[in-house]
Amino acid sequence: MKKSFLVGVAVAALFAGAASAADLKFAPGQDSKFNWKSYDEFKAAHADLKGQPLTIFGPWRGEDEAFFMSVLAYFTEATGIEAKYSSSENYEQQIVIDTQAGSPPNIAILPQPGLLADLAGKGFLTPLGDDNSKWLKDNYGAGDSWVGYGTYKGKDGKEAFYAFPYKADVKSLVWYVPENFEEAGYKIPTTMEELHALTDQIVKDGGVPWCIGLGSGGATGWPATDWVEDIMLRMQPPEAYDKWTTNELKFTDPAVVAAIDEFGKFAKNEKYVNGGVAAVASTDFRDSPKGLFSVPPKCYMHHQASFIPSFFPEGTKLGQDADFFYMPTYASHPELGKPVLGAGTLVSIAKDSKTARAFIDFLKTPIAHEVWMAQSSFLTPYKGVSVDAYANPQMKKEGEILTSATTFRFDGSDLMPGKIGAGAFWTGMVDFVGGKSAEEAAGEIQSAWDGIK
Repeated sequence: MKKSFLVGVAVAALFAGAASAADLKFAPGQDSKFNWKSYDEFKAAHADLKGQPLTIFGPWRGEDEAFFMSVLAYFTEATGIEAKYSSSENYEQQIVIDTQAGSPPNIAILPQPGLLADLAGKGFLTPLGDDNSKWLKDNYGAGDSWVGYGTYKGKDGKEAFYAFPYKADVKSLVWYVPENFEEAGYKIPTTMEELHALTDQIVKDGGVPWCIGLGSGGATGWPATDWVEDIMLRMQPPEAYDKWTTNELKFTDPAVVAAIDEFGKFAKNEKYVNGGVAAVASTDFRDSPKGLFSVPPKCYMHHQASFIPSFFPEGTKLGQDADFFYMPTYASHPELGKPVLGAGTLVSIAKDSKTARAFIDFLKTPIAHEVWMAQSSFLTPYKGVSVDAYANPQMKKEGEILTSATTFRFDGSDLMPGKIGAGAFWTGMVDFVGGKSAEEAAGEIQSAWDGIK
């Protein structure tokens, strides 16, 4: 996944931790921003599991592991279950090895729906039941979308719900500096038509609308794929997006070519981008947003996911020195609702047990989300949480984007075969910005896909 290019290479390790009541970050019942009632009800319903084991394997390491352990502490305190969490640098490969060897964890947490679908198809996962899929549909923003990402064919060929989403990320964001907008008299665009008009107005006023940087070493080009994916969701129904990620809808289809061309309206106009078109592919994505903070500003807007503040100047206060707005939709396509592009982790049962079922039940309590929300780096589409529990206004706004979404889709390039989503699609976008037409770039990407045996 793209995130691996952002984090760097870590030393391989397999580690495990156990959560205990002594690790509770927030005293139960003492802060009204948490839904302690949900915690008390869960505790009362699972009092018969004390001392029973639960093994959890997931992708979280470092800081995220510490956050997850802080959540797990509430689960163990409520149930008395002896829960242990482990991970690995190569967790995707490790979970395959463990399941095939007959030694799976009770709970497997993965950010790749495709990998989970493969495990389910081989009979390595246990269905979570229709009651859980119905709960998800009713309680998550864009619930149907999340149910879809957790529904796979089992070894018997029948579809069932296998994976419960927990923790999400948002990509459909445009970053800006409020002071720059205020001084220029610009308003936040609420439609894509208004975004185009604002882009033109900034040029008319003598400014540069966008900072766009596609550079990322061996992964150069991936930021452009996020642009195209966001645009696809705003120009085409989600069913077309899904077909595109599986090659049922070809890159050469007019719908995909039109989305690439739409990205080009922003990225291939000399007056629209900081440094001109030649700078788009050569500018590192980490350096690209710096133009927002220049005096006078070198650009006014930057399209990027929720992680990008990590590369803002030191001391930048979110909500004050920098803020974001939802990547708007086209007024001409009201039927498409409010789509959101992002990512998420999915929780499955690989070795069934009462403790594993209890853990899935725990994820349906607001407290299981709010404890991590109150610390950092956690967003949820769960409409039942207290949004006041979010650690800062930025996360609260991002969370509200998730709960109000009508459609949620995973990053398309991450769903495509690696040779395409982490190869031909990247290079095709660099070639497109470099001068090739949308048709030419799309044709080359499709040829690469056709060449996969």
